Amino acid sequence: MKLKLFVALLFFTGLSQAQDFEITGKVTDTSGAPLGSATVYLEKVTDSSLVTYTISEDNGSFVLDGKSNDKELNLIVSYAGYSPYFKKVQPKDQDLGNLKMNISSNELDEVTLTAARAPVSIKSDTLEFNAASFKTREDANLEEVLKKLPGVSVDNAGNITVNGKPVSRILVNGKEFFGDDPKIATKNLPKELINKIQVVDTKTKSQEFTGEEGDSENKTINITIDEDKNRGYFSRLTAGGGTDDRYELSAIANYFQDKQRVSFLASSNNINSSGFTFDEVFDSMGRNAYSISTNSNGSFAINGVSYGNMGGGISETDNIGLNYVDEWAKKTELGLNYFYNHGDNTNRTKIERENILPDGRFFINSNSSSNRLSDNHRFSTSFETQPDTLTRISFRPNFNVTNAQSYSDSYTESLAEDGTMLNNATTTNDSKVFNTDFSNRAYFTRKYGSRGGFYSVNLANNNTNRIQKDYFYSERETFNENGDLTNSQIQDQFIDEDRKSNQYTAELRGRLPISDNWNFDMSLYYDDETSKNQRLVYNASGEEAYDDLDANLSNDFRSEISNFRPSAGVNYNTDTLRFTLTAGLHHTNLRNTDLFSETRINNTYNNLYTNAFLYYKLSKSKSIYFNYSNSRQTPSIDQLQPVSITVNPLNILTGNPSLDPSFNHRAYMNFNNYDYASRSGYYTYFGANYQKDAIVPITFTDENLVRTTTYTNVDGTYSIYGGGNLNKSIELDSLSSLKVNPGVYLNYNKNLGFSNEVQYESKILRVTPNVGLVYDIKDLLTLEPVYRMTINRADYSLNNRQENYLNHELNFQVTSYWPENFLLGSDFSYQKFGNIPPGFKNSFLLWNASLGYKLLGDDGILKLKVFDILNENTSTRRMAGEDFIQNTEELVLKQYFMLSFTWKLKKFGGKDPNNRRGPF
Repeated sequence: MKLKLFVALLFFTGLSQAQDFEITGKVTDTSGAPLGSATVYLEKVTDSSLVTYTISEDNGSFVLDGKSNDKELNLIVSYAGYSPYFKKVQPKDQDLGNLKMNISSNELDEVTLTAARAPVSIKSDTLEFNAASFKTREDANLEEVLKKLPGVSVDNAGNITVNGKPVSRILVNGKEFFGDDPKIATKNLPKELINKIQVVDTKTKSQEFTGEEGDSENKTINITIDEDKNRGYFSRLTAGGGTDDRYELSAIANYFQDKQRVSFLASSNNINSSGFTFDEVFDSMGRNAYSISTNSNGSFAINGVSYGNMGGGISETDNIGLNYVDEWAKKTELGLNYFYNHGDNTNRTKIERENILPDGRFFINSNSSSNRLSDNHRFSTSFETQPDTLTRISFRPNFNVTNAQSYSDSYTESLAEDGTMLNNATTTNDSKVFNTDFSNRAYFTRKYGSRGGFYSVNLANNNTNRIQKDYFYSERETFNENGDLTNSQIQDQFIDEDRKSNQYTAELRGRLPISDNWNFDMSLYYDDETSKNQRLVYNASGEEAYDDLDANLSNDFRSEISNFRPSAGVNYNTDTLRFTLTAGLHHTNLRNTDLFSETRINNTYNNLYTNAFLYYKLSKSKSIYFNYSNSRQTPSIDQLQPVSITVNPLNILTGNPSLDPSFNHRAYMNFNNYDYASRSGYYTYFGANYQKDAIVPITFTDENLVRTTTYTNVDGTYSIYGGGNLNKSIELDSLSSLKVNPGVYLNYNKNLGFSNEVQYESKILRVTPNVGLVYDIKDLLTLEPVYRMTINRADYSLNNRQENYLNHELNFQVTSYWPENFLLGSDFSYQKFGNIPPGFKNSFLLWNASLGYKLLGDDGILKLKVFDILNENTSTRRMAGEDFIQNTEELVLKQYFMLSFTWKLKKFGGKDPNNRRGPF
């Protein structure tokens, strides 16, 4: 370690004796024909460590440049189907001329396959990295290896992009590691287990089987494990306790033997942690440690990992999960996955909102608090079999159960433009929810012929039942301009709501090959969805008695939507060009029934369905992509049901059963250029969405500032987005490297709506330039600064109101692995928000740090960590909406100190771990 530090110091003082060199040449076959996309690389003679590499151009030429203080290096050329080319060279400026490669034979393959491993290989539609060529510390995980790869970026939330395109799946030997959560693999797979890292276009199981084109805009990473290591186990256990009664407990265990794998997860903590991001430097303390997001389907996510149904604030969670995968003869595979989550969430929210009217504005101030308990069970199964080489059958049933109860209270007041309070409302709500969801996907696919012909039948269902019972109480007061109370209204109600949704889908697809490159595709698609919502509101009739049905607020509503879409198109596919044009009829039938009033509406809609796709590979490093599609989006049952929702007595919502489905046009294109020879590339994209019959709000605000909102259809809403980023990797010398990643993102929305019978439009622009750097000294130090600025502009036709403000964010992460056996992490996040009014904190510095010491070799680590050292953490945000501007502040996790211990157990390869005669 002292030697490593000394060498690093030489870099800082510029005393390195490394010599610059540039080696050129041309890769050809024995006839002199050029070989493009060959991997040319240099290794040290002493330990075979990688010095530098490049990829040959289409004409076979290459340039190898770098630094080395070795007298001699091994030059190796690798190209699929050819025997590796070896040559010893001196690290100096020189032209090697033509390097002729011989076609490999089976006998040669046996010898040379393990003798040369190219760091990067480009094979048709697969980008492949040799993990051993990219040096990391000895106990690194998959995420740390990915950060070393050219063109690969991993942000602080663990999201991965390859040449600007997101990674949606991570597989291990072609199989899912733990469900569909890629972070479980990146955070827990140890480096020594990894052989190759392959990047391909994301494909469904059916596309993999039929050989269809995948989604080139989303990538899948497949991790291959050597056969001799594909047997063993690894596990990790962490326990920690801290100030303010903060704690964390977590465990992960994985056992695998050839095609069988068992994974177990468990955690319990009250620090807003997923419990499974076992990053050895920061654990769950990163700059997003308070970040919680929610989805409309009842799921929640902490730091990007989804669990049960929770909100913002501070959560105490208990989780346990089990995953089992096995494969038998005739390619029959079974996967079982169970996950349980218990959550206890507390939140407090403060909101100040400016509402824009045609003739003025008014303000809303609110404070609310909530507590929510939730138990969620998720069970999923996957069964796949191939009874013969031409047939594939699969079933993927999933079952979710959520049982939750919550209590919330709030105080809201509305103020006139001059600050006079015209109303206020105090509410409490005690709610219980029981939700079940069952879904299944069944596929049958049969291939025929030798050119990729197939036909398939896909069946799917989704059945949801949600029962919710609320005890709701509110007091609303209204005042005149002089501040005198003019009206007081009390709601004391029991709300019994039963919501059901049943959706069934069937699709018949077929492909008729016309030639080696042309195909004729056909599809028949049908889905039918029935949604029912019975909402019965009972007013209090006595002490703790609720039997007075309020017919004005109750309803029993049914919405039935069916879609039928026959389509046909042509598909063209070569190594450089992929093209698809599909057209058909999209028939939609919408039937709404209000059982209370016995009112029925039946509407039919027909339009031309179109989907066009183009992917053109200009060269081995450049490609363009274009896609256009259109679709209908039906309104939700909340937007349709003709009943007033008064749980916010100052903003009453009513559905409109006469709504039409909106018709959406979407276009997207990008240009991708990444040159592995120069370790640099850029990615640009542009997209637009246009809506016809968009569903927009109609709001009326009375003289007491009480709002009522319903919905209507209107033409003319659209959004435009675009941006790009640059990725440059620089090998400064054999010990240090630098990654530069600047970019800019743009989003522009035009929204329409109605306020007091006046149609308005709002135009909202958001531009976010940013730059990130990663400076790394091997095994010693990593510095990762990121700066982001967000330019916000909103123009409102109402009152000609404008809103312009800047947000700034600076993140700086430092990781040190020196002195030996110590791990030091420090994470800074500074944020400053523009136009924040008094009463809200407009800036803060979140500083986290940890110091770990390795025990028991590399198997244990004792760690002291501090969250929010300066005790400044806050959650403030400003949002420009369609007809409002809002400032929000939420409860966040505050400063704590924690001491934890992590213990790792692992064993790979060798004998069967079940062998009682001894360890494997």
